Amino acid sequence: MDDNIHMREAMDEAIKAKEIGEVPIGAVITFKDEVIGSGHNIRETSQTTLSHAELIAIKKANETIGSWRLEDCTLYVTLEPCPMCAGAIVQSRIKRVVYGAPDPKAGCAGTLMNLLNEERFNHQAEVTSGVLGEECGRLLTDFFKELRQKRKNL
Repeated sequence: MDDNIHMREAMDEAIKAKEIGEVPIGAVITFKDEVIGSGHNIRETSQTTLSHAELIAIKKANETIGSWRLEDCTLYVTLEPCPMCAGAIVQSRIKRVVYGAPDPKAGCAGTLMNLLNEERFNHQAEVTSGVLGEECGRLLTDFFKELRQKRKNL
């Protein structure tokens, strides 16, 4: 298992989001090293709160394996999961979460808190942080820099 390979696949999803004007966040879920679900942020496009990359990938993985339980799966995501996504990760029983960039505003896999390792829940996920973190962070930084420049030029 090479975390960099699957994180690059998540980055490809993030680029898809950027291409449609969305915040570039991407996710893939693997089972036995095969991608079974992927998604990218479409919150603005869909105008739906739940349209985070992780939730889309979880839904697709559920459909692929025909179960809500993703017990032996790994989620790769370019940005640290928020509280909503961390809750969905716990509820879906994902075994492992690998993320790229930390999220100082909403990170719930270790930055602000760690809902994925909360012992009071009936499930905890193993967390690996910082995989291709600089590249994942740069995707976001560049996106917001370009967005600010566009707004400035209006």
